[in-house]
Amino acid sequence: MQQSQLFTKTRKEAPSDEVSKNAQLLIRAGYIHKEIAGVYSLLPLGRIVFENIKNIVREEMNVAGGEEVSLSALQDPELWKETDRWNDEKVDVWFKTRLQNGTELGLGFTHEEPMARMMKDHISSHKDLPRQVYHFQKKFRNETRAKSGIMRTREFVMKDLYTFAKDEEEHTALYERMAEAYKNIFDRIGIGDKTFKTFASGGVFSKYSHEFQTIVDAGEDTIYVSKEKGIAINEEVYTPEVLKDLGVSEDELEKVEASEVGNIFSLGTRFSEPLGLTFKNEAGESVPVVMGSYGIGPARIMGVVTELFSDEKGLVWPESIAPFQVHLVGLNGEDEEIKDYTNGIYSALTARGVEVLYDDRDLRPGEKFAESDLLGMPYRVVVSRRTKEEGQFEVVTRVTGETRMLSEEELLQDFVTNEEDDD
Repeated sequence: MQQSQLFTKTRKEAPSDEVSKNAQLLIRAGYIHKEIAGVYSLLPLGRIVFENIKNIVREEMNVAGGEEVSLSALQDPELWKETDRWNDEKVDVWFKTRLQNGTELGLGFTHEEPMARMMKDHISSHKDLPRQVYHFQKKFRNETRAKSGIMRTREFVMKDLYTFAKDEEEHTALYERMAEAYKNIFDRIGIGDKTFKTFASGGVFSKYSHEFQTIVDAGEDTIYVSKEKGIAINEEVYTPEVLKDLGVSEDELEKVEASEVGNIFSLGTRFSEPLGLTFKNEAGESVPVVMGSYGIGPARIMGVVTELFSDEKGLVWPESIAPFQVHLVGLNGEDEEIKDYTNGIYSALTARGVEVLYDDRDLRPGEKFAESDLLGMPYRVVVSRRTKEEGQFEVVTRVTGETRMLSEEELLQDFVTNEEDDD
């Protein structure tokens, strides 16, 4: 992609109405556009990062046996009344609207009810189970106060997967499979070493549920972590009784700030019973399906990664989700010979499958380097009159600042090998 053709515009200063680092940097770097408080649009670079995260999530859901569907955001209130979740006193985040004929509708904030009702048409026998269905869908939550940039918004895309099982034993196997898939997702994105499967309140569904919490200074939650035992507990359930249940002593659960990047819940028959989602077991008895719910917000992950890896210069994307692998910065563009030479390198890299953002604009070197740091691609390759004369390219690794001088052969081999390793 030639940067002169890219629909984006960077800013030197952070917007005055944003306090979170992730929103400040993503707006400055031209990844997102703020519509209103708690509502953001994705610009081309932001959309690529978002889609890269979605693809990792999708791949791991598919490996774990998930099947992708797409349900509507508009919701029938009668369905939600059956589970007592239409009442604003019970659920205070609804966005509600009306059709022209006065019929009331809701904009879905989650999809347990619609998924359960849909599965009534597809589950009738024990032979139809287990089943794992997921989708990426816009959610709408009427948050009292939107905060934390793209980490907590009023409109967002959620991947929610739902499992349907014959009994608790089958459900537990699916639950653990999803927990492992989540671990794979966070490892691939690059935050696995800072992300912990955390015990949280299971509410009416089960004694405990689990969140996946990433340790980050800007986190909205407090968790206690025993790194030695690999156990984390949300502050909301941190009691001596819980510690005893988990076999952890108080002097082991370091207190840290963290942000939730995913959650998994055992739902039991909380939704299947009121909605009539049942199946005939081997004895011919009609029994309710056992459900589980598993959520991940790609934009929230994008915000957490921004908070976690950015530095004083700007964004620092992990290679797995970066919009481009290489930022090719061409200098001395007024020299046609140098410009042709840089164009040739751009063509050679892209022909080998390397994703390249090529800064072909007529700007001063300092401006280009500062913007390159702000945009945060994993590698910057500089082509100039000097590097051409030396027969080498300056390659800067964004995360470490390491600079290497590579020949053209080494350059092409290095990035093609990296791409193959990623595959």
